[in-house]
This record gives sequence, structure tokens and C-alpha cells, in this order.
Amino acid sequence: MSKVIGIDLGLTNSRVAVHENGKARIIASAEGFLATPSVVGYTKHGDCLIGEIAKRHVLINDTNTIHSVKRFIGRQYDEVAQEASQVSYQVLQASNGGVIIDCPNAGTQFTPEEICAKILRKLADAASAYLGEDVTQAVLTVPSYFTDAQRQATKEVGKLGGLEVLRIINEPTAACLAHGLDKQSNETILVFDLSAARPARQK
Repeated sequence: MSKVIGIDLGLTNSRVAVHENGKARIIASAEGFLATPSVVGYTKHGDCLIGEIAKRHVLINDTNTIHSVKRFIGRQYDEVAQEASQVSYQVLQASNGGVIIDCPNAGTQFTPEEICAKILRKLADAASAYLGEDVTQAVLTVPSYFTDAQRQATKEVGKLGGLEVLRIINEPTAACLAHGLDKQSNETILVFDLSAARPARQK
């Protein structure tokens, strides 16, 4: 039976882990880091850069380097005006009212889900290399404030990245599960979710 990986697709950094010998093990990237920057960039020749190398690329070509894209998945363009003003790349309105990202060096536009899928694929490839087998199934974590649309979009990210998403788990729930993996007795724990939840929209 093939291994199921767990992926934390983060706003700034992402991680992939696998359950081995009763413990969760974070898998290092091809570059040897336990965390992969959630960044995708395109060079002037159209080459795609992902992770650490893309993070360095932002210093020389910020308009073609896409970061913090998780904030846009599963959302409508009219919801993200403030977030769009905080990034160096161009965020546009798609024909369906959603979000699309213009990348001149790639010669095309991407949905946020397509960009996230590239990051997800890099993590899955690192897991496959570590495990010595193709990884096809994953559990993904999401912030507890994610809407149903954002959760469905996260599943679409997995599909675009070539993975079957078995489950979407809230990050605080994942923290509780991880804490209890090696515990033999019942106990009560308190988990604080310090993520930067978006304020409610004013009507």
C-alpha cells in the first residue's frame, strides 16, 4: 500500500511529512531544507522556478515572482482588493469573477490554484524521492477560517498537482492530532490558532 503524505501548504512556507514508525517525519526538499518557500517565479527565458530559488529570484524580477498566493485561492476578485495591493505581481479579474495572475515571462496567466499546484507538486516529488515510490495521495491542512469555496479550491490544487486529496483538515485540528500521536493516556490540551484571520467584510 502506497504512503499517504501530509502537506501544509502555507502562505509563506510549505512542508510535507509522512508517518513512519509511529512518528511524523518532515521530508526535506531537494535543496535540503525542511521548509519550502511558497514561491513560484519565471525567468526571462520562461523557465519555472519553485521554492528556494524562486524566493531569491524575487530580488531581481518581482513582477514575475508569485508569492503569498494562498490568500487568493477560492476567492472572488472583488474580495481581494487589499491583498492584491500588497503584492508586486499583477492580480486581475478572471472572466468568471475570480482571480487570475498575469506573468509576462511565462507568456500566460495563471489561476492561484495553478500556482499552488506547482508548489504542491514539488513537495510531492520530494516525498516520492525520499520514500522511493510514487506518491499519489495526500491530506492537506487549511486555516480554520477557510470558507467552503476555499476548501474546494484547495482540493482542486491537489488534483492539479496530480494528487488525490483524501481529506482537508483544519490546522488547529492537525496540531491536536500531531500532539496525540505518541500519547498513550487521555489528556486535555489547549491549542491556540494564531493565524492572521481576515476581518469580516463591511457591508
